[in-house]
Amino acid sequence: MTYAQRRNLALAVLAAFIAIVFLSACGTTERALPAYERPLSKTDFQNVRTTAYTHTESDHREYSNHNALGGELHAAGAPIHRAEAVTRATLAYEVPRAIPVNETASHSPQLQPFSMEETSGSRRITRTSKRASKTPRSVKRAVAVSPGRRSLGEGGRPPQIGSAAADWSRWPAGTVFRLLSTGQSYRVEDYGWALSGRNTIDLYMANQHEMNSWGAREETIEILQWGDPQESLQFLRRHQDYRHIKRMVLELEGHEKEAASLR
Repeated sequence: MTYAQRRNLALAVLAAFIAIVFLSACGTTERALPAYERPLSKTDFQNVRTTAYTHTESDHREYSNHNALGGELHAAGAPIHRAEAVTRATLAYEVPRAIPVNETASHSPQLQPFSMEETSGSRRITRTSKRASKTPRSVKRAVAVSPGRRSLGEGGRPPQIGSAAADWSRWPAGTVFRLLSTGQSYRVEDYGWALSGRNTIDLYMANQHEMNSWGAREETIEILQWGDPQESLQFLRRHQDYRHIKRMVLELEGHEKEAASLR
């Protein structure tokens, strides 16, 4: 075999090797869908796994700061650190007991009668006493906040509702929920490949620092408003060429077995 023939053979082998590598790389672009999880019961309170994402991630840059519905992504308002007043059901055998108060103890100021009157939507306590008395030191009061009452943010405005991504067959688009741990509210406006068939909600964060700080957490959420599954189904049917969207469509149509078997 001449030198020219050996050279041509070597070039042919090299070309074949490059072609094999290229075809193999193309085959790996077909990602497998995440493992399917049975949907949670649609109750007002749910325990879910939460993760975080932001618009500067590599797999979200092409969408910029827009959600699947075409609107802009929003970070939630600041956490609300407060104690909720939760009404507890009293059992039939529980009898309220009067707890005696020692008014003569040196560590407790003498109790005074009081009256309550409503002024401009807020509750004010007016103390009336036969003789004026001064409190020797300032006393901090714990104010109970009703669960149905919403806290206001800066300027007296309601706090910003953040954007969230989820499987729309579990939490349809427009679903609004609240994190019990922080009091922050989110609205489902997005979806993603890794969320299809999963009981995981992805919370939008303003930057990668906040995203990394959140990490992955098990959270209890309160559903404030459920989205419309039929509206989500109509939207997703137009994009079901993608397998993760096809899985959501199948589940919304009631074909849970087919959705679970889709890979």
